[in-house]
Amino acid sequence: MADSRTSNVLHRLMDPVTRCLTPDSARQWVGLRADPAVQERIDSLADRCTEGRLAPEERAEYDTYVSFIDFIGLLQAKARRLLAENLASNDVAVQSFHSGERRP
Repeated sequence: MADSRTSNVLHRLMDPVTRCLTPDSARQWVGLRADPAVQERIDSLADRCTEGRLAPEERAEYDTYVSFIDFIGLLQAKARRLLAENLASNDVAVQSFHSGERRP
């Protein structure tokens, strides 16, 4: 139950951010990836976490990365949805244009 509540709060906190997305910025967010050095560090910490071999400082570092990745993942999901809605809206407009319908 707490996870669902937390997810709902995160989505609500993200709403003002996602309202600022344009199709161009949404495409940039969707394509965002960690650089190779950062990804290597995250992978190393993840492996050590799985093995139960993280020092407390490393655990804090890893938890920070995981939280940030979750945030970015949520933003990317919202960006994908915006792009899908934009594409669907454009498809409807094109179909209407080709069929001779006028849209307001």
